Amino acid sequence: MTAHSEPSYHYHVMRRAIALIDSGGETLTLEELSREMGMSAAHFQRLFSQWVGVSPKRYQQYLMLGHAKEMLAQRFTTLEAADAAGLSGSGRLHDLFLRWEAMSPGEFARQGSGVTINFGWFDSPFGEALAMGTERGLCGLAFVGEFGRTVTMSDMQSRWPNAIYNEAPDRIAAWVHAAFGGKGEAALHMIGAPFQIKVWEALLQIPSGHVTTYSEIASAVGHPRAVRAVGTAVGRNPVSFLIPCHRALRKSGALGGYHWGLPVKRAILAWESARADV
Repeated sequence: MTAHSEPSYHYHVMRRAIALIDSGGETLTLEELSREMGMSAAHFQRLFSQWVGVSPKRYQQYLMLGHAKEMLAQRFTTLEAADAAGLSGSGRLHDLFLRWEAMSPGEFARQGSGVTINFGWFDSPFGEALAMGTERGLCGLAFVGEFGRTVTMSDMQSRWPNAIYNEAPDRIAAWVHAAFGGKGEAALHMIGAPFQIKVWEALLQIPSGHVTTYSEIASAVGHPRAVRAVGTAVGRNPVSFLIPCHRALRKSGALGGYHWGLPVKRAILAWESARADV
């Protein structure tokens, strides 16, 4: 484990709050919400403010399902017009610079054969994360909370079944810290089919605190009718958060899917929206 235990703890508090809101607690007051979670109002508010920078009531508004529709109306990004400087432009996280490298189609076809993937379990602002990386950069980042370690590890390994897996968190820790800290450099070594790579490149152009639609992504990659295929490619994004698949919504404003659980997607979108408004 790395030293991100405090943000991770704050996320688990948030996760419980999300469950309360989903079960009919949209109008709960600060006192009621904190009492439901067995905390004093002052302690609950302090945790929230430390984690997201806004009050619990404000964050509660960001978590409402209707907020996604508001984002689509007010913070919709047309990807063709995105002002991105390469792959480290408007899609970057704060001061984080992403150095991108993709596997060749031939390498991808071999499903990781001959590739050593180092992995480790890390605390993150959104609970425990499984990170994976080759000698060239991060190739996998997954959130564990909704499904547990066993399922998450199996899911990630199934993407590159012929790779050699080596538990060596120290070899990728600097990239992981940069990813969640938003500063420094996180190298990415993307392993995917050519169409998937195009979709993931498009996702990198969506600024933090903004969203786009699956159909816009399809147009941006030159396949306007391939919305379903785009949705599949978005769902197969192996590097969650850094390649922001959580910023893709349906045309209606519905959240759509998220490979690591919709509660995580909602929490990330709300977290980014709060920072965009501060």
